[in-house]
Amino acid sequence: MEDREIVGLYFARDERALSETDGKYRKALLSVAENVLGNPEDGEESLSDAYLKAWNSIPPQKPENLLGYLCRLVRAASIDLWRKRKSEKRGGGVYDLALDELEEAVGGGDDAWEAVKAKDLAASVDRYLATRSRTAREVFLCRYFFADSIREIASYTGFGEARIKSMLHRTREGLREHLRKEGYEV
Repeated sequence: MEDREIVGLYFARDERALSETDGKYRKALLSVAENVLGNPEDGEESLSDAYLKAWNSIPPQKPENLLGYLCRLVRAASIDLWRKRKSEKRGGGVYDLALDELEEAVGGGDDAWEAVKAKDLAASVDRYLATRSRTAREVFLCRYFFADSIREIASYTGFGEARIKSMLHRTREGLREHLRKEGYEV
């Protein structure tokens, strides 16, 4: 079923919207959730939360890119659950490492994601990434948006892990310098 048809089911408040969404995008969305959370059980919980958010937000939202919209919802649900698990001393995995790496560029300790969410900072990061090559942007987003491991990114791109690490390091260093120039304390 096409995305516009699935969105139409949401607008009609037809529960088939959820089963069609799950059938079409479950694997991709679980991958996003599991990359953030580190385990399938929590991934399922985040996926359920994201489906509920989709049901409650469509309408009035009418996403042009349904997969992108759902990825944002599942990522947000996964981050919320990750924070909850971390506060319960049960968090960990790839997401911790990615967050630690990104904190070096944006600063902020435990508030790093709050800073990243801030509209001005997000716009600044977008401006910086627009100056990078397409490959550097994709690698950065895979690591810090989708929380993919270095090994997974190397597999997607065909580059070696050392090259991915180097590319991420250069991008973070450039981002740090860009943010300093724009007046952020990092």
